Amino acid sequence: MARRAAAIRILIVIGALDVGGAESHLAQVLPRLARDGFEISVHTLTGRGALADPLAAAGVRVLAPPGSAAGAKAGGFLGRGARALRAGLALARFMREWKPDIVHFFLPESYLVGAPLALAFSGAKRAMSRRSLNDYQAKHPLLARIERALHGRMHALLGNSAAVVAQLVAEGADPARVRLIHNGIDLARFADPSARARARAGLGLAPEAIAILCVANLIPYKGHADLVDALAQLPRDLPWTLLCAGRDDGIGEALRARAAAAGQSARVAFLGARADVPDLLAAADIGVLASHEEGFPNAVLEAMAARLPVVATRAGGIPEAVVDGTTGLLVDPRDPPALGAALARLVGDADLRRAMGAAGRARIEAEFALDSCAAAYARFYRTL
Repeated sequence: MARRAAAIRILIVIGALDVGGAESHLAQVLPRLARDGFEISVHTLTGRGALADPLAAAGVRVLAPPGSAAGAKAGGFLGRGARALRAGLALARFMREWKPDIVHFFLPESYLVGAPLALAFSGAKRAMSRRSLNDYQAKHPLLARIERALHGRMHALLGNSAAVVAQLVAEGADPARVRLIHNGIDLARFADPSARARARAGLGLAPEAIAILCVANLIPYKGHADLVDALAQLPRDLPWTLLCAGRDDGIGEALRARAAAAGQSARVAFLGARADVPDLLAAADIGVLASHEEGFPNAVLEAMAARLPVVATRAGGIPEAVVDGTTGLLVDPRDPPALGAALARLVGDADLRRAMGAAGRARIEAEFALDSCAAAYARFYRTL
């Protein structure tokens, strides 16, 4: 496998390239790094995913292990074990043949599988990225111990918020090897002046409707149940509606039943997984995220980029993005009355919505633009 002269070879290891926060982040950052002269390959462990083809079209090599197309959950325990073995063998073989300069693991699965293989089969520098709080470790203490042991064998560890960085250090990672790179947003995706009218028409929203948008997969820790309960605080005489966009990971039916029991079914719409999030944001008037835990969510940044005021919880790195009282309103997690009161304040005040939305856009432009994020990765890799 001949290499371009002087190009730094980066191997990204991740479970799959399905639509999600970390995956969407890579889909935006990696093409910029490829254009900047880095030679990049992404090796998935469980399948290519919806974002693989756009990445490949942008000049990023994407590889998946043989037999992964059937999906990571099919075939029971033995089937999953066989696929994990094939994925590990394929990854080890590729590392030996391609000889990357840096191997970078995104998310716990790739870290636990890929880091030991990199130690055994590659002389590359090793980096890991943690993009969430470590709450998951409480449910998997053995895996937590393995992760903490691996920290000492990494040349660098990245967090996407100060909250995540602090947890990595508390787990025993060498502070001198821990770095912070916040997520970045492609502002051009939120600059179409015609998008609002078109998107609202597509959603069937009346001109006077006040649309509250939550972009988050239907996972318990995203707090959708709290959000449904919070709706009781909103004024019934105003034409607000809640739109929830995201993949159903098994709780959609329960959430619909909860909304029905609260008499809110007519005001709540579950849109499923969507590829047109910028259009949904253009149609909306308020962004909301009720998570119990977060690293540094793209959903909040994208809402701010779309000039929406944001109501969110003080979870993880969210307060590093949302300035309470300036770009949005923050409440404690698991507090539906406080969440509802914050939403009610914005629903009833169009001037406040506009002012906070403008301040949020300005903050994204100044602090969280995608070009700045990609440049930070380029500096990181060159330094490593």
